[in-house]
Amino acid sequence: MCGRYTLAAEEKELDDEFNPIVAGRLRPRFNIAPTQQVPVVRVIDGSRRLDELRWGLVPHWAKDIKVGSRMINARSEDAANKPAFRAPLRKQRCLVPCTGFFEWELVADEQSRHPRKRPYYIRRRDERLFALAGLWDRWQNSDGSTVESYTILTTTPNALLSSLHDRMPVIVRRDDYAIWLDPDMQDTNRLQPLFPPFPDTDFVMNAVSMRVNSPKFDDPDCIQETA
Repeated sequence: MCGRYTLAAEEKELDDEFNPIVAGRLRPRFNIAPTQQVPVVRVIDGSRRLDELRWGLVPHWAKDIKVGSRMINARSEDAANKPAFRAPLRKQRCLVPCTGFFEWELVADEQSRHPRKRPYYIRRRDERLFALAGLWDRWQNSDGSTVESYTILTTTPNALLSSLHDRMPVIVRRDDYAIWLDPDMQDTNRLQPLFPPFPDTDFVMNAVSMRVNSPKFDDPDCIQETA
């Protein structure tokens, strides 16, 4: 799964990579966690925009917003058949800008009988910004307020990630941004070639500070490499 990630990029980098309409300034994020408001790229009324949505998809038919905390990820293999994801997969897809993501390894703790979760940070070897595949939806609360939210698609891991987890986020190649964002392209069979794991040769992984285990920390120390 993908449970935390970073977006520590300048607005110019986002513009060069996605060419979206950007509203307001963005602050660097080093420990993005579920239920937080996070920038995603999507097409609305023909324009590519950068909007802040809540991480954890709340289907438009949900009775309670809390369901979103259980829908931070969606399996790419099953999304077309799941009630919460099949409509967004057809016409409400988004790109999730990202500079790296985290995964955890269970390791023995000498001072405790219970293993601890050791975090690893995965990023591009060239440190470039990249995009995760996302789906979004719009939900209306009983008070009339609207919540827009998203989930991140996952796939089987590449060789780099397989030692840590049996899933990894779907990474969208730059050449595929247009087809992924096009709401008029509703043939989900044409999306299947985008779902295999991204080659591990383009990415590096290193152990980082335990600070990232708590969402209250969101600073550069979260990605500080440790021995």
